Amino acid sequence: MRPQIETVAETGSTNDDMMMRARAGAAEGLWLRAERQTSGRGRQGRVWTSDPGNLSASTLVRLRAGDPPAPTLALVAAVALHEALAVAVPGLAVRIKWPNDLMVGDAKLSGILLERQADAVVVGFGVNLRTAPNLPDRPTVAVTGLIGAAPEPGAFVDILAELFAAWVATWRSAGLRPVRERWLMHAHPVGTGVRVRLGDGFIDGLFDGLSPDGSLLLRTNVGVRAVHAGDVSLL
Repeated sequence: MRPQIETVAETGSTNDDMMMRARAGAAEGLWLRAERQTSGRGRQGRVWTSDPGNLSASTLVRLRAGDPPAPTLALVAAVALHEALAVAVPGLAVRIKWPNDLMVGDAKLSGILLERQADAVVVGFGVNLRTAPNLPDRPTVAVTGLIGAAPEPGAFVDILAELFAAWVATWRSAGLRPVRERWLMHAHPVGTGVRVRLGDGFIDGLFDGLSPDGSLLLRTNVGVRAVHAGDVSLL
């Protein structure tokens, strides 16, 4: 089924709006894009502002019996977004940082937020196409300024929606393995230094790939540790 994309001029949060649609019975494949988002958020409650010219959009996946674990949709979303950027902005050097941030060097280009409502997983995408927000704890970057003119968000979300639907279908039919393999192709190289924030503490190590369930493998001086949840930064 072809994705259905709704567009609004402004909203507080496309994820919040999509959660309401999910509760009302919205079908998988629905997308909502806002020209401007005023109260967006990232992981761990961070503020994510989005001005006109950037992408602020959310969709939903209806979980079915036999689907892989819902959290692995984070990897699906990252792969789809990376490939959408490759189509829309050829030559842009983008890497995935676990689980689903897209980076240019050490600067954040986009963020993805997953939230669950019963059998619906809402997936929100924020991409700095024209401008980059000023975040207090990390550098950011926008497509404009790297290559010149950025794609228009309306055209870009069309590409993203088609690729996301295709990768969700692969995730369902073939499991996590092909998603994991493609994610690793687009990620920072094995051996990249990373810092993982777990609760109030930090663990430094080297990126050592992904476990079969999609967890981050972190090589430390006491061995390899699987990280199932945490905030990752590059060293």
